Formats: sequence, structure tokens, C-alpha cells
Amino acid sequence: MKIVVLDGYALNPGDLSWDPIKALGDVEIYDRTPENLILERAEGAEILLTNKTPLNRETLSKLPDVKYIGVLATGYNVVDIDAAKERNIVVTNVPAYSTDSVAQLVFALLLEHCHHVQEHSNAVRRGDWSSSKDFTFWNYPLIELADKTMGIIGFGRIGQKVADVAQVFGMKVIAHNRTKTDQSHRKNFRWADSLDELLQESDVVSIHCPLFEETRGLINMDKLRKMKKTAFLINTSRGPVVVEEDLAQALNKGMIAGAGLDVLSQEPPAKDNPLLTAKNCIITPHIAWATKEARQRLMKIATENLKAFLDGKPINVVNL
Repeated sequence: MKIVVLDGYALNPGDLSWDPIKALGDVEIYDRTPENLILERAEGAEILLTNKTPLNRETLSKLPDVKYIGVLATGYNVVDIDAAKERNIVVTNVPAYSTDSVAQLVFALLLEHCHHVQEHSNAVRRGDWSSSKDFTFWNYPLIELADKTMGIIGFGRIGQKVADVAQVFGMKVIAHNRTKTDQSHRKNFRWADSLDELLQESDVVSIHCPLFEETRGLINMDKLRKMKKTAFLINTSRGPVVVEEDLAQALNKGMIAGAGLDVLSQEPPAKDNPLLTAKNCIITPHIAWATKEARQRLMKIATENLKAFLDGKPINVVNL
């Protein structure tokens, strides 16, 4: 059975092993596959594994041997799900592998805004502390999270983990989600009656909703105007949930205090993306998911998905 990994580098840049996948068939692994080489490399394959390499309707129509597509991520919008279903191609994803890692980065971004650790470290290295008249100094406002309100948009596994951490910091949590689950075990938690209410009341807004048509551009100028001037916006979900031009304008005008972003609408971003030069905007290169521990879980679950399919009992299927 021919198995082709179209873009394996992001998952495994060399610190993991492909042996569990190799044990399941004749495997060809490519670090990256440009669109013009997809058909050539995937020809004759029954199994395709992809992270961000797109498999659209036209491409799938020219790959008659494909029976299974394993998406090496949680989001699966790189695959035309309807076209795959029409061709009886099973598509699976890898849920919940990066929950702890993403929540960790949320607070790394937030705490950088609260304490400006890197900037203060740079100041010390410049000699500012050595020449200080006092035993202490700070170049930026310092912010304590206790008793602040964390607003969470999207309350799935990651949103709930962020709530767990926020509550350890002594924060109040308000959440907005399509469905309201029982959260009676939580202290200082409540559901927002509307997104506007969440934005108006939160000191930190953390985005964890998936990207659907109804969430594309969810955070725009109208919504940003409803936030506190002292509030921070954190996005580790999907870039297009935020209208980037609007957020850049809001930051530059001081409409909100700052933003921490791990995702942008185009990745890698265009050099003229307005957020790259916006005030008080911390941007990391889509790394929330990428700790070694999370990638090990991803590899393990992807292997289990493929084994289950080969055994005739597929799991984590997204196009039933």
C-alpha cells in the first residue's frame, strides 16, 4: 500500500520518527509539496497524509486510487470534504493533541504584555539597572491578572484549558460559545449573553473558535470599539477570525492596549501586513501547536487513525 506524506516537515523537522507510519505500508515522505507537484507525488497512492497541502475537488478527481486522507492537524479545511465524501474517501483529523501547548502560549503572550519581560531584560543588559539610582525600575506599566476578567470566545477543549489557567491566576472567566455546556464546577465563571457583552466586560479576550464562514471577520472594527481601552486581544485560533486592518488601526489609535497573535490570515505573512508594524502587537509564527510533546501526540494519533482505517474501523472521521 502506497502512503505519501505530502508535507511532513512541520510535524517532524527531524526530531521525531516516521517509523510507526512506515510500518504500515510503502511510505514516501516529502518535507513540502508545492501545488504543481501534488498530482505527480500522489499518483498511485491509496493513503495521503497532509498538513497544509491543499487537496481540492479538482485534485481529488485526478487521484482515483486515494481511499484515505489523514490531516496532520485539527483543522481540515485544506481538504474538500464534500468532494472526498462523494468519492468515498475517508478523511480524518487529529483532535486535542495541542490543548496544553496552545493554552501555554496564550499566557506567554499575555504575560509578556503584563510584565514586558524581554524589554526589561534588554534594558538590564544595556546597563540601565547598573546605572539606576534605585534598586528597581520599570519602563512599562506592570499588570496583575488577579481579579481581571478573561473573556473566551469558543469554549471547546482549548478554551476550557485557558479558563483553567486563568482561574489559577485568580481571574474571573466569561465565555461565549455556540452551545452552553455545564460549567457548574467552575468558580467565578459565567456565560456571556452575547459576544458584545463579553467584549465590553473583558480585560483579556482570547479567541478559540474554529474558522467557519460565520466566524470569518468576527473581530472587526465594530467589535473592537466595544472592548476596553485597557484590554488585550489574544488570538491562537485562526487568523481570518480577525480583520487585520481593523486590529492594526485599533492598536495604533490606542483603542485597545495590545494584542498577542500566533496566527495571521496569510502564513507566512505578506511583508506589508499592517500588524507587523502595529503598536503593542506581539506576533509569533504559528508555534502554539508545535512543542515537541504536542507533535509526539500528533504523530501517535495520526498513526492510530491510519491503523484504525486499515482495520476497517476508522476513527476521528470528519466527513461521515
